Amino acid sequence: MLDLRRVLASKPKPPTDAELTELWTPWGEKVAADEKDVAPCTHPRPQCARERWASLNGMWECALVAVPDAAAAWRVAEPPVSGWRPIRVPFSPEAPLSGVGRQLKPDELLWYRRELEAPRLAAGERLILHLDAVDWACAVYVNDVRVAEHMGAYLPFSADITDALRPGEKNALAVCVHDPSDAGTQLRGKQRLARGGIWYTAQSGIWRDVWWEVVPASHVVELWADARAGEGRVVLLARVTGAGELVARLVDEGVEVARASSFVRGEKDVELSLSAGDPHLWSPDDPHLYDLELSFGGDHVRSYCAFRTVEVRADAAGVPRVHLNGEPVFLRGVLDQGYWPDGLMTPPAEDALEHDIRTMRELGFNLLRKHIKVEQPRFYALCDRMGMLVWQDMPSGGGAYGAWHTSYQPTLLRASWTRMSDRGTRAWRRLAADDPAYRKEWRATCAGTVRLLAGHPSVIGWTLFNEGWGQFDARAATELVRALDPTRPVSATSGWYDQGCGDLWSVHNYFRPLEVWPDRSRPERAFVVSEFGGVSWAVSGHVSLATSYGYEETAGGAEFASEVRGLLGRADALEAEGLAGFVYTQLSDVEEETNGLLTYDRRVSKLA
Repeated sequence: MLDLRRVLASKPKPPTDAELTELWTPWGEKVAADEKDVAPCTHPRPQCARERWASLNGMWECALVAVPDAAAAWRVAEPPVSGWRPIRVPFSPEAPLSGVGRQLKPDELLWYRRELEAPRLAAGERLILHLDAVDWACAVYVNDVRVAEHMGAYLPFSADITDALRPGEKNALAVCVHDPSDAGTQLRGKQRLARGGIWYTAQSGIWRDVWWEVVPASHVVELWADARAGEGRVVLLARVTGAGELVARLVDEGVEVARASSFVRGEKDVELSLSAGDPHLWSPDDPHLYDLELSFGGDHVRSYCAFRTVEVRADAAGVPRVHLNGEPVFLRGVLDQGYWPDGLMTPPAEDALEHDIRTMRELGFNLLRKHIKVEQPRFYALCDRMGMLVWQDMPSGGGAYGAWHTSYQPTLLRASWTRMSDRGTRAWRRLAADDPAYRKEWRATCAGTVRLLAGHPSVIGWTLFNEGWGQFDARAATELVRALDPTRPVSATSGWYDQGCGDLWSVHNYFRPLEVWPDRSRPERAFVVSEFGGVSWAVSGHVSLATSYGYEETAGGAEFASEVRGLLGRADALEAEGLAGFVYTQLSDVEEETNGLLTYDRRVSKLA
């Protein structure tokens, strides 16, 4: 039975031009008060860490420049002579922590510059520059030499800048960025130039760490660790360049468990196998990690891995469930948008990420659904260490979403959830996926995300499409991900427009009584309610706007807690009826949305 009262109360509101009230997290306040560099406290890549690295976060300069054709100009533009102002990197100019407070427009370019103090390099050593996320397209220069070009907002990229350096002189680093936000079709997640409701402030430019590291002439270029619990061994795949002996050690609590080596010459992929015997398995209650140490000539790399299995199969009663290490696990999840009032998509500090993970664990959740965003590597490393499961979404994009196909039709007509195709030109047009450049970018980013996060034991599954936003060829996308990673379940479509593929029958239920719906097309799939709840309470003094958005408004803390706990209790009770898990909406308020378990500034836990 559709709850029309709830449907009408949650009808999307038109965007408002009202300014957001500036909110600050405790961590953001500390960053804003410190004019020194915003240096991270841990390595940006915990699974491929070296000793000789340095952060380039901190105070840069930026300029926003209108140009006739920004979509083409970012590749060839010259930096402006004037208009430069300070910006705190890695916060986007739209984020309060940047100190800029200015929206980049689709017909503008965003320039960055700073002096680069390069380390002294020994013979044969190379300096690698890393940019961990830039939204969306950018060209990177060192001393006016283009060293890199990149398109895509969510994945890291690197450049060897050694040959562009001027030893003994000051070096200049510059970045030119173009970002059309939702005026384009590229991947953008929840960002919109006209924010409102479930859509948030569009941000641009550098939004994750910028840093450098020194590598010797012979070094490890990339590293993947596949810990196979059933075989009791780790298969390491290392891409190396140079010549020498590649040595890998598997270490458990300071004791060497296994060692393997291979002599290498040239640039190639090398596979090593390390036996762990009867491995200590990783789980949320016992997040046990093994250390990995690699050496190749003068190169030394630290990493880690963990042994665990995850699959969807029938339990002893014949009910499909998610199994971790061979045992059924009931997923009690919460939707994690990864937004902050002072940093937008950039957390103000690593401690802020740890706070969110720890607080959700204390509230009884064992899973975060990382929603329409790829987070920084430290987040996944924290989940690995703290025992928090992660279900990872792929970022969405495409053209302008039609309200009928992505909202009204599936809300009113549940039958449409299994009767709408996502294949062919007509279907792509309905679901805003008709731009071939968008489809190409989605596939590349999807594959890159799987490769980037494959080594994190906390990541137990992939969501490919959400609520039809830019959805296309879900069956083919599922096969793409399975080929890259056969070890994790796939949720091909979350919400609606199921194509009968993947390992989960994954639905959103905000407007109907919570119950388990039969999967008539693929009964072997596990049934999950991947979004529900959304109860709203706007806590005075901790909201961004006078208006608020949610699926059920409550008058205060007692009513909010009663409604939320009642919904969670009903969801828990459905485990006995075949529910494999749920994801409650959501971890925190975000701008106009006030349906979080925490306030947007993370200062109030509404269930405390």
